[in-house]
Amino acid sequence: MWQVPTRVLMGPGPSDVHPRVLKALSTPLVGHLDPAFLALMNEVRDLLKQVFGTKNELTLAMSGTGSAGMETVFVNLIEPGDRVVIGVNGLFGQRMADVASRCGAEVIPVTAPWGEPIAPEAVEKALKQADGPVKAVAVVHAETSTGVWQPLADIGRLAHAHGALFIVDAVTSLGGVPVEVDKNGIDACYSGTQKCLSVPPGLAPVTFSPRAQEAIRTRKTKIQSWYFDLSMIQQYWGEERFYHHTAPISMIYALREGLQVLVDEGLENVYRRHLELGRRLQAALEDMGLVLHVAEAYRLPQLTTVRVPEGVDEAAIRRRLLEEFGIEIGGGLGELKGKVWRVGLMGYSCQMKNVVLFTSALRQLLAEVR
Repeated sequence: MWQVPTRVLMGPGPSDVHPRVLKALSTPLVGHLDPAFLALMNEVRDLLKQVFGTKNELTLAMSGTGSAGMETVFVNLIEPGDRVVIGVNGLFGQRMADVASRCGAEVIPVTAPWGEPIAPEAVEKALKQADGPVKAVAVVHAETSTGVWQPLADIGRLAHAHGALFIVDAVTSLGGVPVEVDKNGIDACYSGTQKCLSVPPGLAPVTFSPRAQEAIRTRKTKIQSWYFDLSMIQQYWGEERFYHHTAPISMIYALREGLQVLVDEGLENVYRRHLELGRRLQAALEDMGLVLHVAEAYRLPQLTTVRVPEGVDEAAIRRRLLEEFGIEIGGGLGELKGKVWRVGLMGYSCQMKNVVLFTSALRQLLAEVR
């Protein structure tokens, strides 16, 4: 039989899958319209509301990875000619801008250096200077390419003050730090299962406020995607249970269990664990003389970017970590390619033993090459 090596997943995703989730994946299949499965979908929807921090009725899991969540949000909310202000301070802000433009939007980028947050003042300036009404403002809550933790509340207030919807990418934040959809005035939010939820990649949780639902209901043009058309998919997740496509049944099992694991631990305890262990990791890296890429005030606890020391082959260190210690970390993307390592402590991977293992291994390897 084909053998898969055992790894410690400490990159930007996927993270290690919780044992309870692995067990759930082995549960026998039922049909996607079986009453037992439909009841399970209701549980998933209720658990997602808890983790998102929302009362939104339109909360569900799309079939596909986090990128499917991004597509879902933009193809349903954005029509040709709509103006959209998008914060771009990393690769995933760039992707949002790309997807919005493919929907026919006039994209108004608000930029910041890779490693810094989007300033509310810059968003306000863009909203005031826009040549007409702005349909939406979009930012990345946890920029996976840089490790920046974006404050949300002020930007959400600005969006609403200008009559715009507030869209948030929470792919790397959901289940690791509080998203608080309702408190932050988020109208549409999407995530993925493979980060802090400790579930394999394959589903994209999304949630839409009543304002966002109204925007979908009153749009003038047909939604360009059949697969991501919420006007049909919400019937399958809602009371009608109208067939749209065959749901990934085993992944729904896995998501239900991953969410229940978080609730059983207690969300505040989950966030505390990520924060405390993330800060321990970061302190240990600085004690080794390494420089962290993001200022402490905006530094994610679950994803740390550390600058590669001068003269060190970053890819060679990552390769040796994988081959000699079984540890996977990530390299830099875009502007940071070859310049940083990205170290994840997400979900089930967020354990003290992993902090000790990684820092000990990295210290040993750097001592050999410096």
